[in-house]
Amino acid sequence: MQLFYTPDIDPKLSQYFLSEEESKHAVRVLRLAVGDEVTLIDGRGGLYKAEITDAHPKRTILQINSVIEEYQKRNHYLHIAIAPTKNLDRIEWFLEKATEIGIDEISLVICQRSERKEAKTERLDKIITSAIKQSIKAYHPKLNASVTFNQFIQQGFEGDKYIAHCADGEKADLTQSFKKHGRYLIMIGPEGDFTPAEVEIATKNGYSALTLGESRLRTETAALEACFEVNFLNR
Repeated sequence: MQLFYTPDIDPKLSQYFLSEEESKHAVRVLRLAVGDEVTLIDGRGGLYKAEITDAHPKRTILQINSVIEEYQKRNHYLHIAIAPTKNLDRIEWFLEKATEIGIDEISLVICQRSERKEAKTERLDKIITSAIKQSIKAYHPKLNASVTFNQFIQQGFEGDKYIAHCADGEKADLTQSFKKHGRYLIMIGPEGDFTPAEVEIATKNGYSALTLGESRLRTETAALEACFEVNFLNR
């Protein structure tokens, strides 16, 4: 299956023109020709079956034969807010795997103990795009620009809010407090964990303390564990 990400496609139209970059990839790299079938995803839930009618390396024309809306739409909404790691390739790894498993939104949050104070989203968004193409996901997760902890905590969210941290105290696990088919926001801190003050602020803003098990996990591992648990419990 040859799959292309086409976020500007209109499901009402019967014809679509691939961008110059995608046309070159289709004709020169993949060696696709007139009559070949391809699959398109728009990042909004649409999956399209199409056929090449003009294999031009700068403006390939496709005939749209069928459209599936809300393709594999999940029965829940998951938003993970994560502190960017010092080595950004670890965040790239998380984004790739979380997209394959299933996630709707990611926020990059700069905490007091964060070793990285900013993270540009352009390359990270391309990692997500590659992952949805590899895993045939019709929904493109939203990646938000990095903000400070205090800025993020003031943002509203309709659903269950959790902050995962390693400090002592009463903490629930998802199997105990989980409500199926809901909306979830889970905050994952930096390698040095959230500060006690940050945990207190989050708690005052409606976040529940969360444990992800007895092991001490890396930031990206903890985030992926949370992603897996939410998807597993919603099966």
